[in-house]
Amino acid sequence: MKKLMSALLACAGTTLALAQPLPMAKPESVGVSSTRLNHIDEFFKREIAQNRVPGAVVAIARNGKLVYYKAFGHADKDKGIAASTDTIFQLASMTKIMTAVGALHLTEQGRLPLQSKLSQYFPAVAGMKVGVPTPDGKFTLEATNREILIHDLFRHTSGLTYGGRPDGSSPIAALYPSGTAAAYIGSSQDLVNALAQLPLVYQPGTVFEYSLSMDVLGAVVEQVAHKTLGAHLQETVWAPLKMKDTTFQVPADKRARLARPFANNPLDGKPQKIEYLDRQTTFDCGGACAFGTMGDYLRFGQMLVNGGKLDGARVLSPATVALMTANHLGAEMKNRVGNVEPHRQGYGFGLGVAVRTQAGLAAVPGNVGEYSWNGANGTGFFADPKAGLVVAYGTSAPGEIRKYYREQVQDLVYGALTR
Repeated sequence: MKKLMSALLACAGTTLALAQPLPMAKPESVGVSSTRLNHIDEFFKREIAQNRVPGAVVAIARNGKLVYYKAFGHADKDKGIAASTDTIFQLASMTKIMTAVGALHLTEQGRLPLQSKLSQYFPAVAGMKVGVPTPDGKFTLEATNREILIHDLFRHTSGLTYGGRPDGSSPIAALYPSGTAAAYIGSSQDLVNALAQLPLVYQPGTVFEYSLSMDVLGAVVEQVAHKTLGAHLQETVWAPLKMKDTTFQVPADKRARLARPFANNPLDGKPQKIEYLDRQTTFDCGGACAFGTMGDYLRFGQMLVNGGKLDGARVLSPATVALMTANHLGAEMKNRVGNVEPHRQGYGFGLGVAVRTQAGLAAVPGNVGEYSWNGANGTGFFADPKAGLVVAYGTSAPGEIRKYYREQVQDLVYGALTR
């Protein structure tokens, strides 16, 4: 018996988890083909054999039942550490959805109205101007037509941006921090006050521009909740959902489980890294800084598909989840979601998630109402309430290849459905 248990434990990196995030079911019992799910195995085994990615973990639920939960390859190839279903990934922008849920918890309590002004929480932003590029490569400043609303932060219509966006040539975007807010040394309040000194790239409420908005929203949550974002999410989301490995700061006894990328990008051979694997951030940035397992994230996604509740724990009301996962980009707003995720034409944006608004245009299958967002370091999440699907997958792939996996995983999952 001891030998049998040892053998089972040794295989944990390539088989189902010892502790399942959701109740298991045979795939065929919920309209999923076991044979077609094997295409996922074959795909990642090919990718790993070609040294395009160190490893992967894929978790799929349908109708609330776990039908697929496997790990492939390595979490850390240099050290010979196999990937397992408890491998911890740097979630990057998948953090944003959890920040949105944490903020909506306060909205439900009447403490954070969507139409409240950002300046109510950070007065320095009231004086922000909009930069208007000029032909000489510089810009002039004009007054805002209205102030930034909390609603704008949720849907990336604040006029804020990421350094280098929209197209890499904007003299205004060049002033912003490059990459994520995690690169900023200081507190969340320091970050917002620093951003308040910069010009906006667009008038608030006019353009979806992927941005530091969710980092600012995380700072607002801290102001309203009177605690760190991590402490607030632990209390309102992670602990109720038993997301035991989700955190902003991975403790020492779990760091051996971190997924690490190849030292060099497999597409161009250039050096690459996930910086925050080994350097802790100075604050809990709501846009990109969380870590977690795919099993934890699957539980989070299932809570949303269930209308805000899982295993008796209610995180949000069904009405709030419905609001969150509806499109909030009005016809008068310029929709740039497809510029961020090229295969996601035909999507709008809700409160922290991209939302499919039509069956066509996108390069991936899915139903109207499917919602999603991914992480720049190779993780991805999507949920399709009509199909009863929740999917979370992790790779440690911070280069451009991550976008390839986003499209392929969605094709593979929908390709396994039989009804």
